[in-house]
Amino acid sequence: MKNTAIVAAALLATAAVSSAQAQDVRFGLRAGANYSNLAGDIKNESTYNNKAGFLGGVMVNVPVLADGFLSVQPEILYSQKGFENKPTEYTNLLGAKQKREGNVNYNYLDVPVLLKINAGGFIVEAGPQYSYLISSNNETKYTTTPALGGTPTVTETQNKNDVSGLNRNELGYLAGVGYQADNGLSLSVRYTGAFSDFVKSDNNTYFNGDLSNARHSAFQFSLGYLIPSK
Repeated sequence: MKNTAIVAAALLATAAVSSAQAQDVRFGLRAGANYSNLAGDIKNESTYNNKAGFLGGVMVNVPVLADGFLSVQPEILYSQKGFENKPTEYTNLLGAKQKREGNVNYNYLDVPVLLKINAGGFIVEAGPQYSYLISSNNETKYTTTPALGGTPTVTETQNKNDVSGLNRNELGYLAGVGYQADNGLSLSVRYTGAFSDFVKSDNNTYFNGDLSNARHSAFQFSLGYLIPSK
């Protein structure tokens, strides 16, 4: 599916290019950070905090109007989303007390297709986004105290998660504002969200069922650069 997303983005860009003069098309790069968390009906919501993650990739800008006021801009971005486990104690099914803390990362390939307005350098952009879950890794520490007392045990995990219980394909949206200089350098603030839950509906054990109705959500802060056309 990852290759399918790349091909789809390439086809969208090619179709857009065919509708404009080749010399007006500008390719570019984007890099920045996600400030992500979860949205939706989340149990024990206060235990899941925001976390920072990297985003970066490529884009192509195709003008719809000759003056550059309106354009279409597909992008292909590697995007780290997820959440931080706030240090929290709870009692498991065996009566033992367990404390959980750390980060959970979800590594996505995001393919937004944006309609972009450039009004004298001020940018407004919005559009749909397809996302594919590449992998997930868990950096969590568990401290378990036996139900009858005794010495607590500490378990640390820094490994890839099994993603078979997650929905790897996701449809969502992206919207933002920013400023673009005449040389193609830009600063953008965006918000991206998903229309569907990322945990499969029949998976009731993931994080003790807390995230069965959770969706990814992130604010994005990024720098972009559109290479001047010849």
